[in-house]
Amino acid sequence: MSVTSPRHSVSVAAAVIDDRGRALAIRRRDNGHWEPPGGVLELGETIHDGLRREVAEETGLLVEPDALTGVYKNMTHGIVALVFRCHVVGGTERTSSETDRIDWLTPDQIRERMTEAYAVRLLDALSNPDHPIIRAHDGVHLHTEPADA
Repeated sequence: MSVTSPRHSVSVAAAVIDDRGRALAIRRRDNGHWEPPGGVLELGETIHDGLRREVAEETGLLVEPDALTGVYKNMTHGIVALVFRCHVVGGTERTSSETDRIDWLTPDQIRERMTEAYAVRLLDALSNPDHPIIRAHDGVHLHTEPADA
């Protein structure tokens, strides 16, 4: 009898914050949900290279990571997301085959447009913690206990 091990995937997301305290967000073309730009790492791709690739594909912007701000695990689907505060170094803002809107959102707009599990990624980055925050969620709502409890 063979036993299969649980599988996880690793994704990356960018918390790009402008000088007015707004965060870059994309609206996904496939489901209309607002999220930070990002996606699943490809095999053999470094974390930072994957982050740069995903942001460029979805927004047209070129970014450089500054700091890891959070680690988020979707307990339902086994997806671990690494979120990095980033700054723009080039490119031209545009939508893509994956995104139908790009916007710079205030914290209140983030709370209004995003599900809790995605909003917290940008809100945590905006709070400028001294160390990365670790959280667990079900894809929509945060779990009440910390992920590392």
